Amino acid sequence: MREVLGDIARWYAEGRAFGLATVVDTFRSAPRPPGAAMAVSADGEAVGSVSGGCVEGAVYELAREVLGTGRPVLRRYGVGDDAAFEAGLTCGGTIEVWIEPVGPDAFPEFGEVIAAVEAREPVAVATVIAGPGALGARRVIRPDRATGSLAPGEPHAARLDAAVDDDARGMLAQGLTGVRRYGPRGERRRDELAVFVQSFAPPPRLLVFGAIDFAAAVARIGKFLGYHVTVCDARPVFATPKRFPEADEVVVRWPHRFLGELLEAGAVDERTAVCVLTHDPKFDVPLLEAALRTPAGYIGAMGSRRTHADRLARLREAGLTEAELARLRSPIGLDLGARTPEETAVSIAAEMILLRWGGSGRPLAETAGRIHGGPPARPGPLERA
Repeated sequence: MREVLGDIARWYAEGRAFGLATVVDTFRSAPRPPGAAMAVSADGEAVGSVSGGCVEGAVYELAREVLGTGRPVLRRYGVGDDAAFEAGLTCGGTIEVWIEPVGPDAFPEFGEVIAAVEAREPVAVATVIAGPGALGARRVIRPDRATGSLAPGEPHAARLDAAVDDDARGMLAQGLTGVRRYGPRGERRRDELAVFVQSFAPPPRLLVFGAIDFAAAVARIGKFLGYHVTVCDARPVFATPKRFPEADEVVVRWPHRFLGELLEAGAVDERTAVCVLTHDPKFDVPLLEAALRTPAGYIGAMGSRRTHADRLARLREAGLTEAELARLRSPIGLDLGARTPEETAVSIAAEMILLRWGGSGRPLAETAGRIHGGPPARPGPLERA
């Protein structure tokens, strides 16, 4: 929706209603990803795209129809469907498009969503798009609060809302958009109810310093968790895209200088995770000196306990305070008994997740209460944007 935000924000501010068509799911070689949007105003103006041109005409007409009826519609376009054939969808894929009326009356929370997106504050919108209950019911979810209900007036509303809140916050933290399915009371093992969760937050950054075999495994699991992964090393013979195919970018630069460049560009925030895997003082001491003075939510460094003690002494000599040093997770990761690079990457990822959501790190069999827990009293260190 970001691509049409300027136009629809203006329409909304002017009190003009419009039909908003959003790709909610895709199959095979669909042309646009979930979240791609097209808006059609009451006077026929259109902005954005849901298919790169394949089904725009059909969606345009349906959006105008939705504006007239006030009732949202979920429509699937696929290469085997008559509607898709007539519309010209020739890519061989399938898309599901949710078309809904938007305006001050139809979507009163929309102004709040626009303001959050423009302020780069994380916010997600969960909408019931199929199944029993209130089709089109919405809930606006932030890291520390939520408004609206997906089952207004129903006795089970709180359970459904709580389940979707948990999942939406996880998706929001990773910058993910997509459909989640539930039972009417929020049961994740059932699928009668389809809820589209649209996240408005860029993926968090994972900065992996040190082009070693452990870095490849950390990059792989970081990508799986939804991070934008960067591997950085000063040695060009090791820092190559071929060695790190899962990374979004591989940078050849002195680590502390590269981190400084990112900080100046505003690309390091409290959702950023920094993994220092070099365990070489000439690299990691100046890097950690810089990292521990950034807002990064997770900062971990690899090395033995002896290496860690030496590193702390050097950082104290560099003038870091005890409060700054207390932010350092070293030796990095949780105690899982890991041996291989892949197992070590799992232990590091587990520690990152623990800090993000405030878990205990204990086996669930030894704990009581809700498994997922509730939102933290204040946004967690990797949750805020």
